[in-house]
Amino acid sequence: MAGNGPGSLSTQVLNTAEGIPAEGVRVELWRMDPEPAQVIETVTNADGRTSAPLLSPDTFRAGRYELHFHLGAYFTARGIAPEPLFLDVVKVDVGLADGRGPYLVPLLCSPWSYTTYRGS
Repeated sequence: MAGNGPGSLSTQVLNTAEGIPAEGVRVELWRMDPEPAQVIETVTNADGRTSAPLLSPDTFRAGRYELHFHLGAYFTARGIAPEPLFLDVVKVDVGLADGRGPYLVPLLCSPWSYTTYRGS
């Protein structure tokens, strides 16, 4: 059951416009407190996931984070982005607590919309 294990953070990006995992999306993780600082930058694989967790149990620290998903570049590369871009860099602000992991933040997206939730 999600929510009572060691802390970790992962993500998966799904391209709902084409019904496929979103391979090649640049993802940045920023820790927001005490001052904004980039933690990691990576790219999604063929499954729309990152090859390793954004935060593993060894690197996990509770706090406020932002995930930056570079959707404009992804959809432009696929040839389906509107001009001008409707969405470019989507930022998802999350609060992570000790003992409440693992955290999964899926992003379902198209060139015009996105949604997210806490997955398991």
